[in-house]
Amino acid sequence: MLDEGVRVDEAAFERLYADASRRLVGQVFGLTADLGDAQDAVQEAFARAYLRWGRVSALDDPEAWVRTVAFRIAVSRWRRARSALTAGRRFAGPVDVPDLSPDHVALVTALRSLPLAQREAIVLHHLVGLPVEDVARRTSAPVGTVKARLRRGRLALAPLLRDDPTEAAHG
Repeated sequence: MLDEGVRVDEAAFERLYADASRRLVGQVFGLTADLGDAQDAVQEAFARAYLRWGRVSALDDPEAWVRTVAFRIAVSRWRRARSALTAGRRFAGPVDVPDLSPDHVALVTALRSLPLAQREAIVLHHLVGLPVEDVARRTSAPVGTVKARLRRGRLALAPLLRDDPTEAAHG
C-alpha cells in the first residue's frame, strides 16, 4: 500500500530507477552470483521504494535505501535457498551475464568462495565504493570487524583472481 496521502512523484522515481537499476543489479550480482536473483531482488526493492516513495524520496540517498533493501532481500533468499540445497551442489562455472565484462564475472565467481559476511563487505566497499565506516554502519558490525573481513576476503580472492593461473599454484 502506498504511503497514506502521499502523491508519488513518478518522474523522480523513474529517474532513480533509470540512473541506478543497472548499477544496483551489478552490485547485488556481486553478492549473489546469480543474475536472475540479483534482478529479482532489485526489482522487489524498487517496488518497496515506490510504495514508500514519500519517505524514501526524502532521504539523503534513496539509492542507498534501495541497495540496502535489495541486499537484504538477496541475503534472505540466499539463506532460504542454501537451506534447501543438497550438500553436493556446486557452481559449475561462470554465469553468462550480458553487458558485464569477463573480469566482473570472474570476480563474482571468486566472491562465491567467500563467507557471506566477507563477500558483503567486499561488495559494499570495493564494488559500491562505500568507506569502511559506512560498510560497518550498513552491516551493523564494528569498523575493526569490517576491516578484518575485507583483509581476509582480499587474501582469499588474490590467488583466485591472478592473470596467470600458474602464479596461484606457485605464489
